[in-house]
Amino acid sequence: MIRSVVTGTGSALPVRRVSNAELAQQVDTSDEWIVERTGIRFRHIAGPGETTATLAADACRAALAAADVQAADVDLIVLATATPDQTFPATATKVQAMLGIPDCVAFDVAAVCSGFLYAVQVADSMIRAGAHRRALVIGAETFSRILDWEDRTTCVLFGDGAGAIVLEAQNTADGQRGILATRLHADGRHNELLYVDGGPSTTGTVGKLRMKGREVFRHAVTNLAAVMGESLSAAGLSAEDVDWVVPHQANARILDATAKKLGLAPEKVVVTVDRHANTSAASVPLALDTAVRDGRIRPGQLVVLEAMGGGFTWGAAVVRF
Repeated sequence: MIRSVVTGTGSALPVRRVSNAELAQQVDTSDEWIVERTGIRFRHIAGPGETTATLAADACRAALAAADVQAADVDLIVLATATPDQTFPATATKVQAMLGIPDCVAFDVAAVCSGFLYAVQVADSMIRAGAHRRALVIGAETFSRILDWEDRTTCVLFGDGAGAIVLEAQNTADGQRGILATRLHADGRHNELLYVDGGPSTTGTVGKLRMKGREVFRHAVTNLAAVMGESLSAAGLSAEDVDWVVPHQANARILDATAKKLGLAPEKVVVTVDRHANTSAASVPLALDTAVRDGRIRPGQLVVLEAMGGGFTWGAAVVRF
């Protein structure tokens, strides 16, 4: 059975790390207020010369090194982002050029915070169909560039970064390693709850992020618990089989509430929101790489990835490492 197997992970963060105390000097907030409501203590903010593409390329280099694979062996790049370097061409093609890959399929996926899960399913489908053998799947963002830095309810929540995985087609004897199941959803009726107030065909500007946090929280807990259960069921598994959950790092309270709803022990949830804040499409692969590199996620373990973002979009993937 051909499965898409994760053979390497990587991540990259901007050099500048910003604390809550530093933000409190710019907007009416405090470290205590931010930590109590979100669990966030730090975030990284891209500086001059750091873009979505440069962060993505650095994450890819780390993932390729972990997989012991040369860039020239990659035949597919799928990059999830809501903050591309340019309206077009796709930022994935810039990453392709930075990695020195002369020819491969490369394109972007836009599903905001769920983007990495969407990209995983797209790449997995293309690999299992036999169209490609080795893919770089990336989540990369520079959300700091679409924030309203006078809006304390949103600017404290987000950060910049990138994460990547190498997915390879492998003929596994029992079919139990690799991506076992994915499930995706979208409901465009909730646009006004989490969106950017600009775009090429409407305002001709990039716009700024706007969010109604209380309503997003309510939808997130319900949708994430449901899609995680759905994806586990599709794989013939249950919550008791899960070794680790790697969730979208939006808010510590959402992570706690989702785990409780599923009956998962809090210690099974990988949490990096305190260090990275919400990095949108980058948050799941960033957290995944963190847990792989510190030794928590090991070969043979069952991992569930999940996320929800603007749209609303949401999804989950069940992966055996």
